[in-house]
Amino acid sequence: MRAVAGSSEKDSIQAEIGQDVIDAAVRSVERRMEDDEVTVIEVEAPQAAASDEDLAASPESSAIPEDPVATPATAEEVAALREEVESLKAQVEFSQAKGRETMERLREAHERAKDAQERMVRAAADLENYRKRAQKEKEEVQRFGSEKLLKDLLPVMDNLDRALEAAAKSTDIDSFQKGVAMTRKSFEDALARHGVKSFSAKGQPFDPRMHEAIQQVETADVPVGHVAFEVVRGFFLNERLVRPALVVVARAPEAPAPIDTTSNTPPESAEAPSSPDGEPRAEATEQQSDSTSGGSQ
Repeated sequence: MRAVAGSSEKDSIQAEIGQDVIDAAVRSVERRMEDDEVTVIEVEAPQAAASDEDLAASPESSAIPEDPVATPATAEEVAALREEVESLKAQVEFSQAKGRETMERLREAHERAKDAQERMVRAAADLENYRKRAQKEKEEVQRFGSEKLLKDLLPVMDNLDRALEAAAKSTDIDSFQKGVAMTRKSFEDALARHGVKSFSAKGQPFDPRMHEAIQQVETADVPVGHVAFEVVRGFFLNERLVRPALVVVARAPEAPAPIDTTSNTPPESAEAPSSPDGEPRAEATEQQSDSTSGGSQ
């Protein structure tokens, strides 16, 4: 700062502040305002009169004091800050590790879900193909399931044709009967190869599970409740009843009706009139003797 005396009056002093001092003050104010602190700078002129030599000798008397230097941080604060930084760094690393682990789990779960979906699609396709094959096999069984049975029955048909031709050419009933019996035997054997078996019910106790009664007769040939006659034979297919046997069941004969003796006895003879003494009269006796003699003639 420098002061220049330019007044005509004796007690007046004119002071002039340099530009460098003003710039320094502005910078200080700006720094203080950044720290939310405002420093008021006051420039006061001396009240007493001063000479030019005094003003020139002490130019620093009106200068603005410089900003105080910031207090350096202590070792404890530096250590605390380092610990906090290390803690934050460890937390960040832990979060990153957890994030990588979570992403890995999500990726594995996605892969498993994708594989499961592919397996499900393949299983659905296999099931649909199996259903189509089963339906086709079912239709083929329904259409051609009896092929094997028919192959076994065709020879029976051929034997019947031969029997009919032989009967037309010859009148030998015995030979025809033997041929028909052999044909029947071959037919029964063909059915047996396919699980069809007949059973006889004659003389067996009546069983409603295998027999169907169409009539009851009184007979003493078989016990009561047994099959007296077999009208149609029954058949089994692999232990399953295909057709029950039609039978006639025996029942107990009814007891004979009692004879009514009162209707066949002659009427009692009329009593003869008796006499008062208890003896029969002679007229009644004579009439009875006359009727007896007339009947004998």
